Amino acid sequence: MRIGELAEQAGTTTRTLRYYESRGLLPARRAVNGYRTYDEDDLRLLQQIRTLQDFGFDLEETRPFVECLRAGHPAGDACPASLAVYRRKLGELDSLIEQLRSVHAQVGAELARAELEAAAELPGGPEPRCELGG
Repeated sequence: MRIGELAEQAGTTTRTLRYYESRGLLPARRAVNGYRTYDEDDLRLLQQIRTLQDFGFDLEETRPFVECLRAGHPAGDACPASLAVYRRKLGELDSLIEQLRSVHAQVGAELARAELEAAAELPGGPEPRCELGG
């Protein structure tokens, strides 16, 4: 198939495919007429890249999965290098989750403090004025 057909089937653009080609993730095969040609294996490569990017993997992190597929494995995560990327990504996600938990706790504490202060000021006192500068 030609580049436009592959882009349509993969749900992406020809510009993206050319970029992947320039990064060495997509093979650069040419027909005798000079057109780029692709097959179902290339579509599988693109689907693997897109799935991983949907999970938050950057383009370079997809390389071991692509290379695994190119080596003839039925799945991009059947190789040790791909498994290492999964492990590294899980570590990153665990760290982000911990950071978010910390921020969540801090925001919760600030909310509780602000609610207590607001409740203490209401009985008998003037209503707080909120002014926007501008």
